[in-house]
Amino acid sequence: MATTGSEVEMCMGQSPTLKVLGHFVPGNGVLEQLAPEAYWLDVRFCAEDDDDTFYARLPDADVIWHVLRPLSEADMRQAPRLRLVQQMGSGVDAIDVGSATRLGVAVANMPGANAASVAEGTVLLMLAALRRLPELDRATRSAKGWPLDLSLAETVRNIGGCTVGLVGYGNIAKRVEAAVAAMGARVLHTSTRDDGHPAWRAMPELLANSDIVSLHVPLSRDTRHLIDRAALTLMKPGACVVNTSRGSIVDEDALIEALRAGHVAAAGLDVFAVEPIPADHPLLALDNVVLTPHVSWSTVDTVRRYVTEAIDNCRRLRDGLPPAHMVNSVSTTSETASQDAVRT
Repeated sequence: MATTGSEVEMCMGQSPTLKVLGHFVPGNGVLEQLAPEAYWLDVRFCAEDDDDTFYARLPDADVIWHVLRPLSEADMRQAPRLRLVQQMGSGVDAIDVGSATRLGVAVANMPGANAASVAEGTVLLMLAALRRLPELDRATRSAKGWPLDLSLAETVRNIGGCTVGLVGYGNIAKRVEAAVAAMGARVLHTSTRDDGHPAWRAMPELLANSDIVSLHVPLSRDTRHLIDRAALTLMKPGACVVNTSRGSIVDEDALIEALRAGHVAAAGLDVFAVEPIPADHPLLALDNVVLTPHVSWSTVDTVRRYVTEAIDNCRRLRDGLPPAHMVNSVSTTSETASQDAVRT
């Protein structure tokens, strides 16, 4: 293994069957996990913000292991060997899936692989926002935490005394439901249609009755700014908003207004419309917001699952089988030469 600046490169094996471009910097655990596959899998890594290395490696890549950086048609046209874009996670909104399909490139994701980690991260943000954790941490570090301000008790809440409204009801939301229900919360959910569950509510009713609104939907044309000014107005005064899905599901300008006015008491946000979030973003100046940098998924357990599933799909590709969890419909058995013809 050789490391140069932000690039981490691992060339494994003499004549590997597949060449993979991993668009992230691996830790030692990932490198150890990949080592037994050295005889057939050549994996080279580059940091997400290292475009020079990315574009230098792209022409040789059979597979891209993708995390968050947008992947465009122009990018894929520079990868004549490319057969698979493997999303390390479930959301494929940063990949131009339509163009991939036209170019004969399979796109696959990993539904549920990060569910446990994101659900825990969601509950973490709920607790931190409800209990004003960042403010109390700062006060304690500056020796201002004592004597106890009893008025604090009027501004913090127990999850067990809240109604939690889940917008979306997939793997992550159901894990959040189990966790907060164990703490005593009443849990409602909404989804695209009435699922017959007694806790299902139409969106307006869920917003009006929830003390915490937690977002668990993929980003699409239908969900962009799903939580807009009108939706925020429907919420209970003093409600809390938690978002660990995608930043653009929330109209950030409208949320900032509601937080400043106090109609929304607090927010816990792991995702943002623009990432990295700009240093002058108004959200960074609000004391009633808890922020993390899109890392609710990022645990050693999730990364291990990601790499396991990514290797398995590469093995399927090597063996002439379709990748698991494809989100588009293309043939993955065509020869590289025919793919080259499509992209030139």
